[in-house]
Amino acid sequence: MPHHDLWVWLGFTGLVVALLAVDLGVLNRRAHVLGVREAGLWSAGLGVLALLFGLFLWATESSRHAMEFYTGYLIELSLSVDNLFVFLLVFQYFAVPAALQPRVLKWGIIGAMLMRGIMIALGAVLLARWAWITYVFGAVLLITGIRFYKTSIGDRLEPERNPLVRLARRVLPFGDSYEGNHFFVRHRKGWLATPLLLVLLVVEWSDLVFAIDSIPAIFAITRDPFIVYSSNVFAILGLRALFFVLASAMDRFVYLKPAVATILVFVGLKMLLSAWVHVPTGISLGVVLGLLSGGILASIVATRVTRSDPR
Repeated sequence: MPHHDLWVWLGFTGLVVALLAVDLGVLNRRAHVLGVREAGLWSAGLGVLALLFGLFLWATESSRHAMEFYTGYLIELSLSVDNLFVFLLVFQYFAVPAALQPRVLKWGIIGAMLMRGIMIALGAVLLARWAWITYVFGAVLLITGIRFYKTSIGDRLEPERNPLVRLARRVLPFGDSYEGNHFFVRHRKGWLATPLLLVLLVVEWSDLVFAIDSIPAIFAITRDPFIVYSSNVFAILGLRALFFVLASAMDRFVYLKPAVATILVFVGLKMLLSAWVHVPTGISLGVVLGLLSGGILASIVATRVTRSDPR
């Protein structure tokens, strides 16, 4: 298994803490709806940082590690964008006021980082101990990709059947209305959970479900835990800002979901055939980049044609 010095791990951890402190503690000390310009600048800045981080890996380690990071980052980013569609539907389902959405996104992203870290560590241990887990991961990705073709995101969104929501309703007393940005409020009869807590639980659950797909996907590119984790973290860091960039335009990306499904099928087949066929990282990066670019461009062209059609 690839080895990275302790200073690399500590340096990256310090960078992530600094970015979270700037994003959540300085720029957004008070949760508020980001404007498109503000969110776009933050998303672009994180994209530039990811590009520079890949160049750092290129200079200090090897071009292969840099290519693996870029490929993993694009895969995780594409899956994260799909996750944003789920966030939007969750907010619509629970009629979450726009002013409260940033608070849920904030805690959802922090939870996503913790879950990804745990699942990456677990995946690395499993792959190191049992090589045949590779084929299990490949089958999961292949099946998930095929399901993406056949189902819409809305078909998978059933909050009231969510096990976390059911458990929470059984063990906690809930109020009927939002109480500002609070997850719990105190009433005369004691503490009550607010519907905002249910929203957060559904968001965290969706993070877990998407992690089950995304972690095997990145392990199809590299077995290096540091690159797996860093590519995941860079993708997750931009989720909150990216949500506000895409929230008003998500319905325009009609071909993005098929592109993501094709990526999952590709990496699934790569894992399943890994014993017989070796796909160089450069080719994987080209395939992922081509599919994402094609899906975005096709969506732009399709929506422009639809809007210009007077019928």
